[in-house]
Amino acid sequence: MGRAGWGLSPPGVLFAVLGLGALLLPFLTVAANRIVAGDGVLPWRLAAPAVTLPGTAAVMAGLLLGLPSAWPRLRFAGSILGLAGLLWLLMQGAPALLVGAGDYARVSPAIGFWCLLLILMLLMADALAQLAPGSLARGALLAAVLGTLALILWSGTLSQLSILQEYAGRREAFADAAVRHLALAFGSLATAAAIGFPLGILCHRRSSLRTTTLPVLSFLQTIPSLAMFGLMIPILGWVGDSVPGAQAIGIAGIGFAPAFLALVLYSLLPVVGNTVTGLAATPPSALEAARGMGMTPRQRLWQVELPLGLPIILTGLRIVLVQNVGLAVIAGLIGGGGFGTFVFQGLNQTATDLILLGALPTVALALVSAIVMDILVELASPTPQGTA
Repeated sequence: MGRAGWGLSPPGVLFAVLGLGALLLPFLTVAANRIVAGDGVLPWRLAAPAVTLPGTAAVMAGLLLGLPSAWPRLRFAGSILGLAGLLWLLMQGAPALLVGAGDYARVSPAIGFWCLLLILMLLMADALAQLAPGSLARGALLAAVLGTLALILWSGTLSQLSILQEYAGRREAFADAAVRHLALAFGSLATAAAIGFPLGILCHRRSSLRTTTLPVLSFLQTIPSLAMFGLMIPILGWVGDSVPGAQAIGIAGIGFAPAFLALVLYSLLPVVGNTVTGLAATPPSALEAARGMGMTPRQRLWQVELPLGLPIILTGLRIVLVQNVGLAVIAGLIGGGGFGTFVFQGLNQTATDLILLGALPTVALALVSAIVMDILVELASPTPQGTA
């Protein structure tokens, strides 16, 4: 094979150097309890060498397999092998470190683990970018990853990690936070879509309305998120006190309602703006052909403009969804619930694993939402980039 076939991938080289360096950092931290700072332990010192060697070797081999630029499938397999090595080290290292450490001892992933996890995920993303799988293949891969993760968590193999011990003591609270977080993110998206789609269509039809509406929505978008949540407190507090029956349906100065309203206001600009842009992107030739066929303005909207503008409109929804998944964390500050409750509780208690209990599901939900919306955008495009 020629030089091109055996060439090294520049990102792969970077990932290998950084990954091998991360192996020299503490992989797990063992602490006397959930609050105090722990001592970092290197990967090969987690347990006996015969136990840690397979995991360490798998991580190193995965990084090295990511080097060839012309073999993206091999690079993808390397990322899977490296992630399997990380899982092995977690499964073997946590129980070994807890032996004789005390009843309240906790084991947590340290900086080395998080760096290696990020590097291997970037290697996987880079390999997938080379492979350029179609929308259906990406959906199947996402389902496989989520299924594998769910199986690992359900099996209890990682139950001795501190973050899962935090979860074990808060199962009901976590379920309630998850429902609240989903309601905030997806409920605000649905409400913004119900308001923004018709408003975007009107703005597309009437330039005078567009020139007044979009600047107002842009102004709302510039307000810092924490300030927006704060502004909702006195407004909805007054509504709850002044309007009969408002408090009975949950409208008050703190809680779910102000957080929900703030997210809806943040969501309007991407929905309205992308609706206007999507409708305006319809080729004039398509509109002329529709007029020539005798279509009414309503028929042109539903049968020509909206189908052609759907990818841009869905891109706006993607922006809103990912944005709101992250912003919903702040709802924990004003009693709105969601995963932010654990984040701020952990900050108050100086409990890192409690912070992660709220932060990691938020990150995972944002990533999954972005991937799913990207797939929908591709499926809605007139010329999808891939079908495999």
